[in-house]
Amino acid sequence: MKKIALFESTGKPEARKWAEFAARTLIGLNTEVYASRELVDYFSIDIKEKVNACSKEEFERLADIVISFGGDGTMLSAARMFIESGLPIMGVNVGRLGFLAEYSVEMIEQSLHALMEGNYRLVDRSVLETNLNGERIYALNDFVIEKKDSSKLITLKAYANGNYIGDYRADGLIVTTPTGSSAYSLSCGGPIIAPYTEVLCLTPISPHSLTLRPLVIPDSSELELKVFSQTGSASLVADGQLERTIRHNDTVVFKKSQASVKLIKPIGSSFFDLLREKLFWAADATANNKTGN
Repeated sequence: MKKIALFESTGKPEARKWAEFAARTLIGLNTEVYASRELVDYFSIDIKEKVNACSKEEFERLADIVISFGGDGTMLSAARMFIESGLPIMGVNVGRLGFLAEYSVEMIEQSLHALMEGNYRLVDRSVLETNLNGERIYALNDFVIEKKDSSKLITLKAYANGNYIGDYRADGLIVTTPTGSSAYSLSCGGPIIAPYTEVLCLTPISPHSLTLRPLVIPDSSELELKVFSQTGSASLVADGQLERTIRHNDTVVFKKSQASVKLIKPIGSSFFDLLREKLFWAADATANNKTGN
């Protein structure tokens, strides 16, 4: 019997509604279901009595799979929480775009049946890590170093494996994994990178020099960024969620982590299908204009 944990972190009624629907479906499939006490309290009485309430921190000990309800932000929260346990994560998208949370609520019942029958793909996604003042911090999408509480630009002196890359004078710099290339980096002009590509990308945020462009390097590189800030500090942000303060003259080192995130994906779909669906990538411009002329 599979043991499934339901993860929801936003408190949004829509996410809770679909989490309860999933709990009801999975219990009907003779599955052991776990959820946080906060989420279980929201469920109807008949379901509440059949779901095992526990803390989210206990999921990695009790469950085989985690199902995330929300958007990509919820998936990133789940990924960071369970990264060292290797728990596979399935994302149900109740938001808008959903690159990581790929399963739709319209197909949730069929998707849960497929999950219990083992009809899914399991993919590994690379993760970045840094050690800041003794704290190990992970990012599935990206790390951002950016100016803090000021309009003044910061300067980042960048090295890869000890080789000097150059100085980035900008509002900040995004260090993205292939998974995160369709997030903040893309909005700053970075490339879309296939998720199985073994690279990192450095994407400047509003650079002072127009000659600074996104740079793709092997993910085996150890990236070193030395921070110069006129205000005395800058911000380090992991996956847009976890923020730490960096001081002037601090050096931050990023590298590919030995840990990875396991994502559950539908059988028969590819990254390129996702691009076409979410970003209308390579859409057929003639599809709606076939006049025969």
